[in-house]
Amino acid sequence: MVKIKWSKDSLEDLKEICRYIALDSPYYANLLNDRIFEMVEHLELFPEMGRYVPESDDPAVRELIYKNYRIVYQIKEGYLEIIAVLHGSRLLKLTTLSP
Repeated sequence: MVKIKWSKDSLEDLKEICRYIALDSPYYANLLNDRIFEMVEHLELFPEMGRYVPESDDPAVRELIYKNYRIVYQIKEGYLEIIAVLHGSRLLKLTTLSP
């Protein structure tokens, strides 16, 4: 079982997405937040279940897709780190990806 860590930036990404959705529907904002955390929990047992991130040459950088959102993570020694949560229409900045 792999330990999961959330970067400060990824948590802020998710908060901003949920704040925006909550302007129209607090219910759906909470639902999205819960579903994303549920998907990430699956990574504890299956850390390589996500696909490779096309913007990265690093095979340790992967992503899960939930509806229109990308949950980008990096497999590291002994744990994995969620490094970004973003809408699929937005570009992933490669500077977000750390070695």
